[in-house]
Amino acid sequence: MSFVARRGLSTLVPPKIASPSGIGAAQDAARMQRVVSFYEKLPRGSAPDVQAKGLVGRYQARYFGKNPSAAPLIHLIGFILVLGYGNNYYFHLRHHKNNAH
Repeated sequence: MSFVARRGLSTLVPPKIASPSGIGAAQDAARMQRVVSFYEKLPRGSAPDVQAKGLVGRYQARYFGKNPSAAPLIHLIGFILVLGYGNNYYFHLRHHKNNAH
């Protein structure tokens, strides 16, 4: 077995817990009890849903979350139209406001 494969497998199980001498030895009983009590305190079940924060986070949670929709495409099209008209007005249409070309 290569070093990389051994290293990959060793990260799955903590080293002091999985050794056979650690399970049967009397001096390790207190240490095993600390490990067991640590794992008993960990929360069970799935993690709670994270609440979205900020403008972008709320937007993503609303339109890209559990029930995605096509509304962001419509918002993007509307934004491009407004930006394009503003650009067109600034660079061209405002010069024609009071007199013809």
